[in-house]
Amino acid sequence: MPASSAASTANLTQSVTRALHILQCFTSETPTQRVADISARLGLTPSLVSRLLGTLEHEGLVERDDETGFYQLGKTIITLAGVALNHDRLRIEALEEMQRLASTLGLGVNLSILRDTAIFYLAHVDGPQAPRAYTLIGHSNPLHATGMGKVLLAFLPDVERDKIISDLTLHAYTAQTITDRDGLRQELDAVRAQGWACEIEELAMSRACIAAPIRDQRGQVVAAMSISGPIRVLNWNERRDLLIDTILEVVDRISIRLGYITAPRFAEGSWRPPLPHYSPNNNA
Repeated sequence: MPASSAASTANLTQSVTRALHILQCFTSETPTQRVADISARLGLTPSLVSRLLGTLEHEGLVERDDETGFYQLGKTIITLAGVALNHDRLRIEALEEMQRLASTLGLGVNLSILRDTAIFYLAHVDGPQAPRAYTLIGHSNPLHATGMGKVLLAFLPDVERDKIISDLTLHAYTAQTITDRDGLRQELDAVRAQGWACEIEELAMSRACIAAPIRDQRGQVVAAMSISGPIRVLNWNERRDLLIDTILEVVDRISIRLGYITAPRFAEGSWRPPLPHYSPNNNA
């Protein structure tokens, strides 16, 4: 390849990388950005940022408010996200079960995977008694302060788990958050032994969840599912055993769909514990 062609390819690759970095500047905390904001964050000149934003806007990946000059993610991003979600096998296999759970329990049901050192939400279904005004899909939450995070950590190989724990910043979100590494390891050992995790006011006050692992055809934990909501609705003290049986039954059924044929508690077509039916007149 001639030197000029190689240089041109390198410049094009750099431009693509920078454009992707610009897209990643738009987050839940900073959904709108000015050219100056992105320039300062990425260390790029305003003229370069403006030029790249112009290209992204032309392709529908960002939109500009002509009155304020602020940019936000464009509708093409939603199209691409929809394609990814609708072709994700894990989400497809889990979604019907999640909808059923949310409807019968009246609580929120979540699906997440491990991404770097956080949980990453692939799906979320609101329950009538645990509504949210925003979607959790695509959001991240800390491993040490969530039920799903504990599950995803607990079933990792020991070396990988210890490496992640050593890299974590154990931020205290509430007085109940585990902030001691030895304490976290003890908690994870218990989760691995019992097959499920709970989190009560460790991430946010007055909220709780119970989570369990989903396995693939190799028996490896590839995701976690949780039932979550306000503590008064979850009614953990009175419904503990029922909620545990319920979440374990559902994750086993999803695991079987993913090819895990040795699910220890329930097999396809076997007896299933009845789910409590949601009623708007009670917390069941």
